Amino acid sequence: MAKPPSDLIAAIATAPGRGGIGVVRLSGPKLAPLAALLGGREPQARVARFARFHDAAGGLIDEGLLLYFPAPHSFTGEDVIELQGHGGPVVMQMLLARCLELGARLAEPGEFTRRAFLNGKLDLAQAESVADLIEASTAAAARSAVRSLTGSFSTEVRGLCDRLIDLRMLVEATLDFPDEDVDFLIEARAFERIEAIAAELAAILDRARQGSLLRNGLHVVLVGQPNVGKSSLLNRLAGEERAIVTDIAGTTRDALRETIQLEGIPLHITDTAGLRETTDEVEKIGIARTWQEIARADVIVRLVDVRAGLTDADAAIDARLPAGVERITVFNKVDLQARPPERVEADGGVSIYLSAKAGEGVELLRAELLRVAGWHRHGEDVILARERHLIALREAQARVHAALEARQALELMAEELRLAQEAVNEITGEFTPDDLLGVIFSRFCIGK
Repeated sequence: MAKPPSDLIAAIATAPGRGGIGVVRLSGPKLAPLAALLGGREPQARVARFARFHDAAGGLIDEGLLLYFPAPHSFTGEDVIELQGHGGPVVMQMLLARCLELGARLAEPGEFTRRAFLNGKLDLAQAESVADLIEASTAAAARSAVRSLTGSFSTEVRGLCDRLIDLRMLVEATLDFPDEDVDFLIEARAFERIEAIAAELAAILDRARQGSLLRNGLHVVLVGQPNVGKSSLLNRLAGEERAIVTDIAGTTRDALRETIQLEGIPLHITDTAGLRETTDEVEKIGIARTWQEIARADVIVRLVDVRAGLTDADAAIDARLPAGVERITVFNKVDLQARPPERVEADGGVSIYLSAKAGEGVELLRAELLRVAGWHRHGEDVILARERHLIALREAQARVHAALEARQALELMAEELRLAQEAVNEITGEFTPDDLLGVIFSRFCIGK
């Protein structure tokens, strides 16, 4: 693992814009003299003290609080200074400029958290959860990120790794002492333990998939001819009048996006222009954008007016929809036919009969979206996984299954268990190349 740099870094740690408080953060070696220079007196460790911040000429920049955290008892494991002043962008830039004058350099995105990782204050899964907590779009995602930050996910991973190490030791012992009367593997129930690890990996992977849904959500696109109720359905799902609804065909000209929550999962729903042949140039642009949205959809909600049913125009639309994308057909306006809402399975697809205007049957659609997403309740133990976590867990799972299949060839079994352990260790950063670390931390915000 690379060593952390020892130079002094600084950055504005609060979001851009105006606020009551703004924070400039510094991290580096032996910052007590710098803290005294910035605050006008010797700092006291982990005590917020009133300070006046001056520029190089002695002019007053701002007044606020200075906090000094000596190493190793800080977020980064280095000496850390926080300057808390008034949260105006000009004031913050002046404070930052003063820090740069005194020898600091501007921190790169995620560099504070990267130093915390390299100094052993956080493992890689915990470090990533810092960014996940900042970026959380739902309360459920935030709770899951906090649990990862406190080490819940990492503890599970390390426990899994310890059990893999124990099994590797048993297999190696059997290889080293082939003539012993005691069969180490049978005596220690090694095969049953490998099967238990496989089951544990499957359970963790399932919770991680659910967490990935919490983190990323689904991109849902409403598609159909004009006046089938796409905008009404968006308003109903959003719980407010977000889209203009009229009886005039072609009212929606551009894509309208709204994010809603279902069981904590963010659903990014896009209302699109009605698909039809038209000579209106503006409407043509809207229809072209509709197809662009369809191309990147995770789920297509295909709306049809129940009174007209599936027409030739609908068939033409369906023929252009991308294959392999989940599709839910919604027959809208059942209230105009006095038809009860229902869910119907036929020809390998699912149809929902509802009324967006009256709200009847909309819960059926919500439930179907959750089913399509693969969501099921896990309580509070969902893992807010990133794609690299899922890849590592799948790799470990495959290696463990390969170890079970190689029980007659212990050398192969030992190698598969070693590879499974390495895959698991990638999650916490035990075996993570420096170039991957650069990619991970580059996605953090500056000042964190």
